[in-house]
Amino acid sequence: MKTFIAMTLGVFMLTGCGGDEAQTTTIIDTVDDTITTTKVSLGETLFNDPNLSLTRNQSCATCHNPDHAFIDDRDNGINGAVSAGDDGFSLGDRNAPMVTYALFSPNFSNDGEFIGGQFFDGRASDLVEQAKGPFLNPVEMQMPSESAVVDRLLENDDYVTQMKTLYGETIFDDPSDAYDALADAIGTYEASSEFQTFDSKFDRVKAGQATFTAQEAQGEQLFRDMRCATCHDDRGNNPRFTNFRYENIGIPKNEDVLIANGLGTDHIDHGLLDNPNVTNNREDGKFKVSSLRNIAVTGPYMHNGVFQNLKTVIHFYNTRDNGGINPETGNAWEPSEITANRVGGDRVGNLGLSDAQEDAIVAFLKTLTDDRYEALIP
Repeated sequence: MKTFIAMTLGVFMLTGCGGDEAQTTTIIDTVDDTITTTKVSLGETLFNDPNLSLTRNQSCATCHNPDHAFIDDRDNGINGAVSAGDDGFSLGDRNAPMVTYALFSPNFSNDGEFIGGQFFDGRASDLVEQAKGPFLNPVEMQMPSESAVVDRLLENDDYVTQMKTLYGETIFDDPSDAYDALADAIGTYEASSEFQTFDSKFDRVKAGQATFTAQEAQGEQLFRDMRCATCHDDRGNNPRFTNFRYENIGIPKNEDVLIANGLGTDHIDHGLLDNPNVTNNREDGKFKVSSLRNIAVTGPYMHNGVFQNLKTVIHFYNTRDNGGINPETGNAWEPSEITANRVGGDRVGNLGLSDAQEDAIVAFLKTLTDDRYEALIP
C-alpha cells in the first residue's frame, strides 16, 4: 500500500510554544506551488461533496461548516449537541470537534503521558488518518467500504483526472491506494492556511494592532491566575491554547443524547481508554484538551455537548465541587460520568471566582475568535 503524505510542498514554517515545549509546524501555503494548490483545491471539493455519503446528502462540511468555524451548527433534534448521520436520524454520542487549528496536534504518542492525535480520544494519529474515518462510520456518512467510496470518486471525471495527475496514473488500480489519496487531499486542505488564520482580536492585540477592553484584560489575567493556561497553553507566538494532552475534568453525561441515540443512560464514554492503543485504566474518562481558539462560536461544549453556553462552562470549572448550580437546568451539577482520575482541587471545581470574574474570562475567550467569525459571537 502506498503512503501519500505530501504536506511539505509550498510551505512556510510557523514556530511557537504550544504545550510543553516549542513546536515547529508546517502549514500549507498555496500561493506559489501549483501542485500543492491543486491538491488543496481538490481536498476542498472533496470536503464539500455530499456524493461521498451513502444517500448522497452529507459531506464533511455538513458536520464541519466552513461558515461556522468548521463545526456542526445544525440542531439535529438534540440542541446541536451531537451530529445526525447521512440517514437523517442516526446520532453520534460526541460533539463534532472543530477542524480549525487541528493541524497543530502532534501525532498520537506517549512520552509518559499521552499527547496528540485527532478526535477526542486520539484514535487517529494525524489529519490524513482522521479524514478516513467519517466515510465508513455507520452513524456518520455510512459508506459500506473503502471500495464503495472510491466507486463514487470514479463517477466524477474531474476527480479521476485530478487524482491521476497528482498521485499517478495507477492510483485507481488498488482501491486502498485511491482511498489513501482521497484522505491525503482532504488532510492537505485541512493543513492549509484557511484553517489556521491567527487573526483574532487576541492576535491583533499581541501584534500591537488592537487593545483589550478592561474586562478582556482582567479576563486574560484571571485566565493565567486560575492556571487555565496549564492545559490551554497561551505562551509564545501564535499560541494554540491547548497542550494537546488528555484530562478528565468530571463532565456529566448528556443523558438527552444517550436517550435520543439509543445507547441508553447506562452507557459510559471512557474517552481515551476507548482508544485501542490505550489500556491503562488511569486514562479512563480522559478526553483531549481542545484548543480555545474560536471557542466562543463553537458551542455546544464539552465532548458530549452537554453545555450550551460558554458561561456555563466557566461556571462549571468554578463551582463543580462547592454546591454550584447549573444555570441551564437550575439544578445542582450532575455527577461526573467518571470520577476516577478526575482533575480537582485548585484547577477545577472550586476556584472562588465571582460572577463578574467569570464574565471577564468569557470576555477574554471571545477575543480568541478568528476575524471572519467575529460576527457569530453571541
